[in-house]
Amino acid sequence: MTTASRIFLRATPFRDAIQKLVFVCALVTSTVSVHASPDVWRQEGWASTDFSKRSISWDEITSGGPPKDGIPSLDNPRFIAVKDENSIPDQEPVISLTLNGGSRAYPLRILMWHEIANDTVSGVPIAVTYCPLCNAAIVFNRRIFGQTLTFGTTGKLRRSDLVMYDRETESWWQQFTGDAIVGSLTGSKLQVIPSRLESFALFKDRNPNGKVLVPDASAQRSYGRNPYEGYDTSAIPFLYRGEYPEGIQPMARVVAVRDREQAIAVSMELVRTEGPIAIGQYRLSWLAGQASALDHRTIAEGRDVGTIIAQRNVDGHLEDVPYDVTFAFVVHAFHPDLEIIRACPAAAKQVSTPHLQELTCSRKAPK
Repeated sequence: MTTASRIFLRATPFRDAIQKLVFVCALVTSTVSVHASPDVWRQEGWASTDFSKRSISWDEITSGGPPKDGIPSLDNPRFIAVKDENSIPDQEPVISLTLNGGSRAYPLRILMWHEIANDTVSGVPIAVTYCPLCNAAIVFNRRIFGQTLTFGTTGKLRRSDLVMYDRETESWWQQFTGDAIVGSLTGSKLQVIPSRLESFALFKDRNPNGKVLVPDASAQRSYGRNPYEGYDTSAIPFLYRGEYPEGIQPMARVVAVRDREQAIAVSMELVRTEGPIAIGQYRLSWLAGQASALDHRTIAEGRDVGTIIAQRNVDGHLEDVPYDVTFAFVVHAFHPDLEIIRACPAAAKQVSTPHLQELTCSRKAPK
């Protein structure tokens, strides 16, 4: 067992179970070159995928354990009015969005077990996605090149991140970037739709007439339970074989803003302790009251990690921009040249960075 694996075991409360999983993963990793091939995947049900087109190396793909659609997407999601929902604690995290006046919340207690919800909001077809191993909560427009795609889970991972597929062409898509990486749509990119990862209480306050996703009674899942207990306080990520970022713990939360081809990465701890933070036209702020979905075995009892609000100044008013709160290793894996801002300047409140405009920290106490 590697040193990194031993560190992970010491830092995780479910040590015995994880030790068995790490051993299995070591076997999987040692034979990845044998199993990471189109010939094997075709036998697993991928006969319709065009493996002649790809933008990655085959050995980057690993098995996450479940088979194709083994983690079932929600294709006919059901909602109720926020005022009628009384089973979700206020501190639980939800992915929320507003499109053309329609506001919806997708609790992580549900997406933890499905990872993808194919939905349509105010006429816009969307895919609400969540990768627990990366804590990446991202919403995409499902319409591309004039057709509407429907997404499912491949059961595969790349750099520990969910690999999705569309049922129309069976192309494979990277969840963290929205890029098609294998199949006939390779090179295509999904549009990211602004959303928030916030506490249910904040969503209700902002959207008293909104709707919230409710469980499918036929799914028989342990909604509200976290199967990744202690994951976000472990020393290293699970099922990841890449390099780690320097100067920051790999499992530290990082705010990743991706807006108009510009990427910004800021330590969540910096926003919590020094925010609000302004970077050029962008403003990041932190509010207390959101439980971590990846800490306690019961999501509602997870420690308070707070909510990030990411906005852009447009003609004197603030509007939400696409962002997610992921882990430092994920940002480094997909944006290795991107600086993760970890500190405000000591002598002044403003500093210039090579790839951004002015950085301003308010130095206000955490709320």
